[in-house]
Amino acid sequence: MTIPTVDLRAWRSGPPEARQEIKRAVDDGLRTAGFLLVTGHDVAPGLRTAIREESRSFFRLPPEAKQPYSVRVGARGWLGPGAEANSYAEGTPSPPDLKESLSFAADEPTGDAAVDAEWFAPNTWPAETPGLRACVETYLRLMRTLSDQLLELLAAALGEPEDFFTRHTGHPTWGFNINWYPGRDRVGTPEPGQFRIGPHTDFGTVTVLDRQAGRGGLQVFTDADGWQDAPWDPEAFTINIGDLMARWTGGRWRSGRHRVLPPPADVPAEELMSLVYFYECDPGTDVRGIDSHVYLRAQLDAIASG
Repeated sequence: MTIPTVDLRAWRSGPPEARQEIKRAVDDGLRTAGFLLVTGHDVAPGLRTAIREESRSFFRLPPEAKQPYSVRVGARGWLGPGAEANSYAEGTPSPPDLKESLSFAADEPTGDAAVDAEWFAPNTWPAETPGLRACVETYLRLMRTLSDQLLELLAAALGEPEDFFTRHTGHPTWGFNINWYPGRDRVGTPEPGQFRIGPHTDFGTVTVLDRQAGRGGLQVFTDADGWQDAPWDPEAFTINIGDLMARWTGGRWRSGRHRVLPPPADVPAEELMSLVYFYECDPGTDVRGIDSHVYLRAQLDAIASG
């Protein structure tokens, strides 16, 4: 499987020949798998560790303590066991995904009451984890900056002006999930066809994933190789493009299809946690004839389980 590693420092300050090679690598990776690994991003590992530690204390609370924060997919709060089945987005029935999430989203109002009510509502911060908000908000600012840098790189890889995409991210929507994947010692034996996250593509422009290595981890699909374990580099973010970006390129690039394997039987206590930032665009952006946020809402509704 060809998933290239891109060094953003080399992209920002390297010689012309290095930048040209990076553009070629990006184009190749997004045409085959829809995935990249990205280094040189300047996001400190300690911040990601702090988010995981704070979140873990929440996820390990008893269900009755988490229940007041329970919401449906697309809202801000706790997505408990059984809340999502991501394979529904592909039209494939499956058991619910074996995960829990703390879900956050864009919260800076635009001044348009209808848009703000749907897309820019306040976030919910669990009182039981008072240290979570500061580290998440710091991380989200960095993710917004990084996502725009990635969009500038992607525009250049297409031979377009660097603001080709970012001219549509002046006041964008985004989502952020802290996904907790407990082991079999907590969730039991998976049902047939049940995953930590079922096969799907993401819906927006770029997804920035900070993940942990594990036996029940991320797999990526390509036509040439089928399902394969995604390469992992502790220094890198895993980047994939979503449906809006694939459409924006007229299908030149593919929305990265992926899944997260069920908890392994031979490591029943394996527990993983992923930080997943979904970047989108300004509400109402026309992406080759579709309204970006009509599409996003339909896909979010599709993966709600039950």
